[in-house]
Amino acid sequence: MPEPSPVPPAPPPPGLARDLAAAVRGDVDFSRTARALTTMDASNYRRVPHGVVAPRDAADVAAALAVCREHRVPVVPRGGGTSIAGQATGTGVVLDFTRHMGAVLELDPATRTAVVQPGVVLDVLRAAAAPHGLTFGPDPSTHSRCTLGGMIGNNSCGSHSVAWGTTADNVESLRVLRYDGTGAGPLTLGRGWAGAPPGLREFAGDPGNRALIRTGFPGLPRRISGYALDALLPESTPDRTGPDLARAFCGSEGTLGVLTEATVRLVGAPAARALAVLGYPDESAAAEAAPGLLPHHPLTVEGMAADLVREGAGLPRGGAWLFVETGGGTPAEARAHAERIVRAADALDAAVVTDPAGMRTLWRIREDAAGTATRMPDGTEAWPGWEDCAVPPARLGPYLRDFRALLTAHGLRGAPYGHFGDGCIHVRIDFDLLTADGVARFRRFSEEQAGLVVAYGGSLSGEHGDGQARAELLPRMYGPEIVALFGRFKDLWDPDGGMNPGMLVRPDPLDTNLRFGVLPERPVDVAFGYPEDGGDFTAAVRRCVGVAKCRTTAASGTGVMCPSFRATGEEAHSTRGRARLLHEMLAGEVVTDGWRSAEVRDALDLCLSCKGCRSDCPVGVDMATYKAEFLHHHYRGRSRPAAHYAMGRLPRWLRAAAPFARPLNALARIRPLAALAKRLAGVAPQRTLPVLARVTFRDWAARRVPAPGRGEAVTLWPDTFTDHFSPEVGRAAVRVLEAAGRAPVLPERGVCCGLTYVSTGQLDQARTVMRRTLDRMEPLLGRPVVVLEPSCAAALRTDLPDLLPDDPRAARLAGDVRTLAQYLQEYAPDWIPPRLDRPVAGQTHCHQHAVLGDAAERRLRERAGLTGGLSGGCCGLAGNFGFEKGHWEVSTACAEDQLLPAVRAAAPGTELLADGFSCRTQLGQLAGRRARHLAEVLAEGIDRGPDGAADRG
Repeated sequence: MPEPSPVPPAPPPPGLARDLAAAVRGDVDFSRTARALTTMDASNYRRVPHGVVAPRDAADVAAALAVCREHRVPVVPRGGGTSIAGQATGTGVVLDFTRHMGAVLELDPATRTAVVQPGVVLDVLRAAAAPHGLTFGPDPSTHSRCTLGGMIGNNSCGSHSVAWGTTADNVESLRVLRYDGTGAGPLTLGRGWAGAPPGLREFAGDPGNRALIRTGFPGLPRRISGYALDALLPESTPDRTGPDLARAFCGSEGTLGVLTEATVRLVGAPAARALAVLGYPDESAAAEAAPGLLPHHPLTVEGMAADLVREGAGLPRGGAWLFVETGGGTPAEARAHAERIVRAADALDAAVVTDPAGMRTLWRIREDAAGTATRMPDGTEAWPGWEDCAVPPARLGPYLRDFRALLTAHGLRGAPYGHFGDGCIHVRIDFDLLTADGVARFRRFSEEQAGLVVAYGGSLSGEHGDGQARAELLPRMYGPEIVALFGRFKDLWDPDGGMNPGMLVRPDPLDTNLRFGVLPERPVDVAFGYPEDGGDFTAAVRRCVGVAKCRTTAASGTGVMCPSFRATGEEAHSTRGRARLLHEMLAGEVVTDGWRSAEVRDALDLCLSCKGCRSDCPVGVDMATYKAEFLHHHYRGRSRPAAHYAMGRLPRWLRAAAPFARPLNALARIRPLAALAKRLAGVAPQRTLPVLARVTFRDWAARRVPAPGRGEAVTLWPDTFTDHFSPEVGRAAVRVLEAAGRAPVLPERGVCCGLTYVSTGQLDQARTVMRRTLDRMEPLLGRPVVVLEPSCAAALRTDLPDLLPDDPRAARLAGDVRTLAQYLQEYAPDWIPPRLDRPVAGQTHCHQHAVLGDAAERRLRERAGLTGGLSGGCCGLAGNFGFEKGHWEVSTACAEDQLLPAVRAAAPGTELLADGFSCRTQLGQLAGRRARHLAEVLAEGIDRGPDGAADRG
């Protein structure tokens, strides 16, 4: 990697970290890791803080503010870090509320209110309210990781705002601390003047100011830009005796004070919901139809066009769609409501979905848009920067036509989507933010776009706030006089200017602090091919835009990402956190040791290489590959951990050990010898060493007499784990393939996918192994290769062609790879599996989920009468990860996330399925339960025959 030579950020004032550590009971972290993790949010911007404080309570916040005030250092309140305008970045001290101040303190169903701390994740609050038939109305697409404090700071809205309004509409009162230390404790803001800073009442009562406020604020459901000065007017409250100081504080983006507690209003959640999906010829037609649906009182009116839908998703016919959700007391009532909307919609085509799983699938398309829209269909990068303006809903159709025309005039592309019922549009645009000319065009477009929005009577921000992205342009929307009022309002609350400077008032220019400028201009020399990123590792790292889907606290359905974050709750152990550290490693300002960085190494150490992010991250960040790349460079020319030599080169050791399996197994049962072996090999002492097969699968296959009537040949891959640890799986697969009329053939000895070398970053050895494999597989290329171990299949599908991009045989072999179920579905579709008729539990292998998919497995299980689904997540063993010393706690925590609870909850007689050797081993060692590969279960059914008797014919 070329050595960067950036200008380092300013050091913190002497004694700041020491004084904070003495004053605060929570965590004070000025390490390079903590700073690197908070340089960015989900925007285009980057600012390097001095350090991070995670307060435990309001007293801690007050103590931190006092120290920062003494040192004249600004503070930046931060929640989930999903802000898109840059307001969660800062150069002073970041206050991280997600670590210790994330609780629901009270929930009163009678008054429909809840008291929450600022770091509570929205879905946590919704889960607490759900048993009472309640919910919090605003629901941004980041609801699984955004915090209430961040939602209040940005006045977030979400898809249900047509029914339940913005966050400000659902706030009862706020407890806040001011930077200047006013008050003995947090001030309570609600309706009335209590808690107001000196001079605010006079400011609001000034006739000239009132006149400006009454005439200068557009009447929009999604007017988020600027401060809510209209909440200071008497008419801001129902009894017309305003002000509503809590509402005025909402949307202030951390520039007025620090929120320590909030009382929020809850709404009744419909007992049943239905989703009407309406198809229209184009997005303008959809936008023009949206306002006409509002009198029918839907819960949502969301819109998106075909350029955001990358795959067939079962949507009705059309080039754009409205997602209109309805509620009811019963499913029939909700469906009837949706059908009335369909009849009133005059849509090109429509569908009503009531199945919860089907609705979740469709909503996932919409919720992932903040990530998926960052890549155009041709792979070009797209960015926020003009993310969420809003216009009157009745004018949205013509506005979108003019917006598209403006994009074309600037040679730009984007995929608009969003809250059509509120006139609010999200879009990622393929700005070139890497070159001076591209940044200049970014500025020109932003200025012209601001003019377009204002011409339509709109707001520059309709949801995510102004931050640095739009605050510079506020005079175009409000005029200089109202913007001057914003400055005076800010100064009354924060006379010392310590709250999030550079945002909203007296902002930094929109084309400064861009996060891309610090990255290397030339491609970094790397081992993998990164074909989807033009071979550029820097572009691969740029994929992470910070929407933080990896920070979800609970895996959903069959999802995997990110097991290490769920185990530790630490940002450094999320996919986003690791991507941020790699970004800073490439930048060289905060993380200065390049590939030798201990900070990056430590963060990647707890990455399980599960590849869940490859499929579950909306932009396809592949941290397993980045980890292998980093380890390759980090240890080049240096000694490696013992586990890399022992488990990273496992195929080599197992081939040598195979003739001595019996005595080695006996020695492994002697505890002192086993303990010594584990210590030397870098294996966790809590682990039991796997038992070596006395007869390998390959040796068994060489000795057996082929069954009569064998048919078309198929290559059966003898992976290391099946060959040396689970030969019974291989034998079962042979039985199944032969029953399906196929003749399994094993390739010659010495083939290996290279997985263990890749996962430990021994990429030179991996390529050597892979080239030897291609030499030996060359005669068999062009016909399917059945791989029983999902991790090996994934390595052949992805790592092989990515490490040997110049060898066409690699792509050919990758294309030949099939799982057993995929092969049977494709090449033996008429084969009827044995009828097993029993429930199943277990886990879909994380690599299978991420790379191969499990649709064929689900269909095969259904045909065999194996009912029920398998859990998502990762088993936590993940190849060598769970065996390595120092990983035991995280490994077991990952298993407890989904796998072990699913197995414990299984009814007696349930078949435990796990196609991966790691998953089976984890279940055996942690739960004392034996799981089987699907091939074993099918083979047993074949042998028993239709009447249950043994049938070996």
